[in-house]
Amino acid sequence: MGSLQKYYRQSATYKIFSGMFQELATFLDTLGKISANGFNVLKYIVKKEINFKEFIYQCDRFGISSLPITLSIVGMTSIIVASQVALEMVKQGGGNFVGLLMTMLIVRELGAIMAGFAIISMIGSSIASEIATMRVTEQIDAIKVLKVDPIQHLFVPRVLSGMFMMPFVVIVASVVGVLTGALTAKLSSGLGYRAYFDSMWLGLYMKDLGVSILKSICFGGTIALVSCTCGYYAKGGAKGVGEATTKAVVWSFVSIVIIDMFFAIAFFF
Repeated sequence: MGSLQKYYRQSATYKIFSGMFQELATFLDTLGKISANGFNVLKYIVKKEINFKEFIYQCDRFGISSLPITLSIVGMTSIIVASQVALEMVKQGGGNFVGLLMTMLIVRELGAIMAGFAIISMIGSSIASEIATMRVTEQIDAIKVLKVDPIQHLFVPRVLSGMFMMPFVVIVASVVGVLTGALTAKLSSGLGYRAYFDSMWLGLYMKDLGVSILKSICFGGTIALVSCTCGYYAKGGAKGVGEATTKAVVWSFVSIVIIDMFFAIAFFF
C-alpha cells in the first residue's frame, strides 16, 4: 500500500492536481488578505486619518509620472485599431460610423483597461517592490515598534491616490486615443475629420463617460491595494521581493479584467 501511494505521488496526475489545489489555496489566501486590508484602508479613509503629504506625493506618482507611458500605450493601441478598422469600413460604405466605433471602444474599454495595464506595469510593480523591500529589511517592523499602523502609513495614501488620480489619467488617455484614431483614420482611409467627429456623438452618452470614470476609480484603488498587499506579505530576501512584485503584477492584471467584466455585464449586457 505504501509503495502504491509513493508511486501515485510521483505520477503526473498527482502533480497536476496537487499544483491546482495549491494554486487555489494561494488564491483564497491572497484574496482574504486583500479583502482584510481593503476593509482596514476603508476604515481609515472614513475616519479621515490620512497622511496628506504622502497622499500628494503618491498622486504625483500615479498621475504625472505614469502619464507618458499611459498616453503612449493608449495612443499606439488606438493607431493599431483605427488603421485596421477605418479602411475596411470605408470600403464597405460605413465610413460615417468609424468615429462612433472608435470613440465607443476607447471610452468604454480601451482607455480604462490600457491605462490600467500601463499603471500596473510602472506604478503597481514599483509599489510592490518598494513595500516588499521594506518588509524584508524589517523597516515595517520598525514602523510597528513606533506604534504606527503600517496599513495607515503605507496603504491608505497609495490606495486613495490611485482612486483619485486614475480617472484623470483615463480621461486624458481617452482624449488622446480618440484624436490619434481620427488622425490614423484620415491617413489610412482618407476619412475626413468632420465625418469622424460628427459620428462620435451618435452612440456616445453620458452613461458611457460615467461608467468609465467609475470603472477607473475601481481600477486605481484595486491596483494600489493589490500591489501593497503583495509587497506587505513578502518574505525571503531579494528572491521574495521579486516574487512579490511578479505576484502583484499578475494579480492586478487579473483583478482589473474581472472588474471590467462585471462592469460590462452590469451596464452593457
